[in-house]
Amino acid sequence: MRVCVLGGGGREHALAWAAARFGHDVVVTPGNAGNPWSAAQEPDDADLYVLGSDDVVCSGQGDRLRAAGKLVFGPNADGGRLEGSKQWMKALLVDAGVPTARHGSFTDAAEAEAFLRTLPGGYVVKTDYLALGKGVLVTDDLDEAIADATTKLESGGIVIEERLDGVEFSVHAVCDGTDAVALPAAMDHKRIFDGDVGPNTGGMGAVAPVPRIGDDVLETAMETCVRPTLAALRARGIDYRGVLYGGPLMLTADGPKVVEWNVRFGDPEAQVLMPLFESDPVELLAEAAAGRIASTPRFSERTALTVVLASEGYPGTPRVGDVIEGWSDANDLADVTVFSAGVGPGGVTKGGRVLNVTALGSDLSSARARAYEAVGMISWPGMQVRRDIGARASAG
Repeated sequence: MRVCVLGGGGREHALAWAAARFGHDVVVTPGNAGNPWSAAQEPDDADLYVLGSDDVVCSGQGDRLRAAGKLVFGPNADGGRLEGSKQWMKALLVDAGVPTARHGSFTDAAEAEAFLRTLPGGYVVKTDYLALGKGVLVTDDLDEAIADATTKLESGGIVIEERLDGVEFSVHAVCDGTDAVALPAAMDHKRIFDGDVGPNTGGMGAVAPVPRIGDDVLETAMETCVRPTLAALRARGIDYRGVLYGGPLMLTADGPKVVEWNVRFGDPEAQVLMPLFESDPVELLAEAAAGRIASTPRFSERTALTVVLASEGYPGTPRVGDVIEGWSDANDLADVTVFSAGVGPGGVTKGGRVLNVTALGSDLSSARARAYEAVGMISWPGMQVRRDIGARASAG
């Protein structure tokens, strides 16, 4: 098939790489200078269009392409409201009986502060608008939560919720509008620094599968979280054909609970999920886009781990234009693929998250060792990297 992936980061590079690995002709638009499948213009003759990023979905690219008779994996803008509005998403979860955290939606700072003061400790403040994965504060400090809520309200509404205790994990369910199939459980690492401290980012690394999340937990999440959400979307007249990404879900003492839904593959979770496919992922996405999943995807029993390399200043204002050294040597290592997230012409940094170093291993330990071996071969001035990706994914 001729496949067009819409977006520009490491997730889109991973999707293109996976499609090409199974012999498909791939274009990524706009991509970035480090992605060999990048093209400035979207082709009009693709057999399948894959919507990569949240802004691509929420801006209605699926509506536009479907109106032109194209086969599209990714929801229309109505389904994009799951990520485009946290308030709308939370209301749908409540209506559907999907377990989630206690929460409230606010446009007034005084009301937001009053609600925060009712919570027992552990505060989550989210924008009720797209913030490209960085619109969330998680803190134990009430004063910090109040200040953050006040700042976010200057740009729009917010959602405040209690922080859930448990094990975070990511669910990716490929949906055909009626039913869904689950990909292996993954685990993202959002904070900028080792030990899960510092501000939230778009993601500094990921691992899949997750030793602490068994198949029984994943199936429970599908039954109590994914399928009721899909049914609630159908009841609202929304034909959701794309991936439902729980990023994250929380495994609590009461079972899995949805922290939030996203309407595209996770980034960097896509970078660990795509290498695990032993069956053709394009076949699965095309079936979902056509409205009927008929095949059963097959996955490797190996473990994949991704380490994100970021620019100095990220997640604030990143420094750009630094020359990247050692990338090609790292990419030549066995079982290693380096995905390009923010690379400019001439092999320089051009964004916050620059490269995603992904390795496969027989288990978590071997995948981790191989990934960090490759990371050690890459450098540029001010490069940021976490050294503990995968540590909290282990059982125990």
